[in-house]
Amino acid sequence: MNEDRNAPVPGRFTSPIDDRFLEDYLPGGVHEFGEALVTEQEIVEFARRYDPQDFHTDPVKAAGSRFGGLIASGWLTCALMMRMFTEHYLTRNASLSSPGLDEVRWLAPVRPGDVLHLRVTVLEARRSSSKPDRGMLRSKIEVLNHRGEVVMTMLAMNLIACRSGR
Repeated sequence: MNEDRNAPVPGRFTSPIDDRFLEDYLPGGVHEFGEALVTEQEIVEFARRYDPQDFHTDPVKAAGSRFGGLIASGWLTCALMMRMFTEHYLTRNASLSSPGLDEVRWLAPVRPGDVLHLRVTVLEARRSSSKPDRGMLRSKIEVLNHRGEVVMTMLAMNLIACRSGR
């Protein structure tokens, strides 16, 4: 077998987050990280401000809802995801912007006491032909709870600077 022992391995970054460029995101790589404890107080405070529905804001009314108890707003789940995504995955030195997200799906309720983490798969890391100093990073993001259930998914697009402009 002719294996290059120095070749990058999908799923393992070879550069720290403070020195990561488009070339460091290898298609097929799967990265798991992060931990976010979801509290009742956080669910209620976020929902009162941004998503004031009874099953997010009132534990008594939520108990009588179809969810059988308080659940987090999907937007709180997105915010928690974004914190973990930026702390562990998205380059700090070469992130240029994001043109958007696709296919945001909330698959299961997030409840008080859940501990969330991320699994991110690199779908594509493609250098721009018109602006070779940057490229498009496409990632599939899955948010999982402590029971291993996928509670949210989305497809992210990020513009990332390249290590070399050629």
